[in-house]
Amino acid sequence: MAKPLHHKRALVTGASRGIGAATAQRLAAEGADVALVARTGPPQAEIAGSLEETAARLARFGQRVLTIEADLSDAQGRADIVSRATHGLGGPIDILVNNAAAGIYRTLSEYTPRHRTKMLEINLNAPLDLMQAVVPGMRERGEGWIVNVSSADARPIPGPPFQRSPLTNIHAFYGTTKAALDRLSNGFAVEVFEHGIRCNSLAPRAAVATAGALAKGLDGIPADMIESVETMVEAIFALCTCEQDRTAQCYESLELLHALDREVRSLDGETTPAG
Repeated sequence: MAKPLHHKRALVTGASRGIGAATAQRLAAEGADVALVARTGPPQAEIAGSLEETAARLARFGQRVLTIEADLSDAQGRADIVSRATHGLGGPIDILVNNAAAGIYRTLSEYTPRHRTKMLEINLNAPLDLMQAVVPGMRERGEGWIVNVSSADARPIPGPPFQRSPLTNIHAFYGTTKAALDRLSNGFAVEVFEHGIRCNSLAPRAAVATAGALAKGLDGIPADMIESVETMVEAIFALCTCEQDRTAQCYESLELLHALDREVRSLDGETTPAG
């Protein structure tokens, strides 16, 4: 039986590890050809995860897989990503998942211009460049799906009084870039709606239990606010297959899945993970 993404081509950034690698795996399992984009190509001893390792995991699904090494902080370095993906996968991109992000955590009084520029380039300008690049092909076919991965840090902190965690003071600028990405997603969706292109942003409720996040520690985040990688990926996949009227929204993963009455599947799309 044909998979739901059969004959679809997807591009996923930040695909060497974490949410990006897991999303790419699920899209391939559901029948998509996938272009993997990240800065880390071959495996490196000092960094967990690489494009080659992700591609190896995807090989068992029998789909076309392309790896693209690129520095998303450099406008010239990312300028040809979509054209390379289109050529390598044999046609225009149907699904774009902007997952890559830079997290430089400092108090606002400590941020340097270099820090701010890098985060804005990766977290805001790169997604916009890639969206602009995939739209002509989507417009020609009359459909397309764009998912921009946001963050719970985009939400303003309520108060006073303020309930502070050890992370509160150092996540403000990161959250600012993600809040801007939410608004960008909304505005872009309005602009391309008439062409059948859906564009949404999606954030976890608080944190996703990726290997990297667990290694750094999730102290201060209540256990019921931490979700599995499969949960976040299920919500991303839902937005990669949604109808045209589900667009221009800033979704939270668990709320979206609850609204859709959708169960979480494993990254191979075949089983329901325990818990």
